[in-house]
Amino acid sequence: MTSKPILYIVIPCYNEEKVLPETEPLFLQTLRGMISEGKIAEESRVMFVNDGSKDATWELISKFAEEEEQIEGLCLSRNRGHQNALFAGLMTAKQYADITISIDCDGQDDMTAMTRMVDEYLGGSQIVYGVRSERKTDTVFKRATAQGFYKIMAAMGADVVYNHADYRLMSKEALEGLAQFKEVNLFLRGMAPLVGFRYSCVYYERAERIAGESHYPLKKMLSFAFDGITSFSVKPISMITSMGFIVCVISLIAIVATIIEKICGMTVGGWSSLLCCILFLGGVQLLSLGVIGEYIGKIYMETKERPRFIISESTGDITPAKDRR
Repeated sequence: MTSKPILYIVIPCYNEEKVLPETEPLFLQTLRGMISEGKIAEESRVMFVNDGSKDATWELISKFAEEEEQIEGLCLSRNRGHQNALFAGLMTAKQYADITISIDCDGQDDMTAMTRMVDEYLGGSQIVYGVRSERKTDTVFKRATAQGFYKIMAAMGADVVYNHADYRLMSKEALEGLAQFKEVNLFLRGMAPLVGFRYSCVYYERAERIAGESHYPLKKMLSFAFDGITSFSVKPISMITSMGFIVCVISLIAIVATIIEKICGMTVGGWSSLLCCILFLGGVQLLSLGVIGEYIGKIYMETKERPRFIISESTGDITPAKDRR
């Protein structure tokens, strides 16, 4: 490693043609600012990863790379999702960089926090988490659901950093550790703490999106949250077992009570109560099967060992990483 670390800023992009012209100069300015301050090497780069966008995102990235030596681009063969695109960028960047910083391209994350992240790395941290200090820009609903997600993850036993998304610095050593994780169902904010190494946090305030629209509607957010829970905890299955035991106990008590009432001649017509019991038990069974099915589905996908990403194009002299599982 050189006296000054080589930094690659890895930015996954999906249908971001409206926001990229606004944020690309800001990323470049941040990178050059750290170079001029002597914190990172001149070989440092900004790497955009096109996640199979349907608009002109890749054309813009290619144009930026032609105009600026410090811009690099990767293009996935098809849309694989934010986590896979980010992972592809990190695995490619670790071939050239001493440290990487992953960040979204919408400009909401405070770019000035990167300087503090590099300072933490120079101070000995191998992983530095960007953590939101406040959620003023979120709606009440999003704030409540987001904070609830982190609390649920913690209750389920998953080791996640509260209010941290995917804005983080990782050293080459940490990335080598991350590369050893072979699962198809990627949830990087949960995987990074499992890598270990010395870590620290940098706190920042998140701003409004500069341009374009969010690609995480409520349905996608809920799916992502459920995927994170089932990827890092088996407690839902344990909860099913506990719930089944409780229902069995209640059912036995009800059976005993029914027999006693029958013997005492106290039985009356109970169509409504019977129907409610059947519907309740049916709902519990379907919910249980759904949760178990989610885990079985993950096992099914893991056994196929399909590649998590395939890179079709790259700019400059970058050699895309291959997904070796």
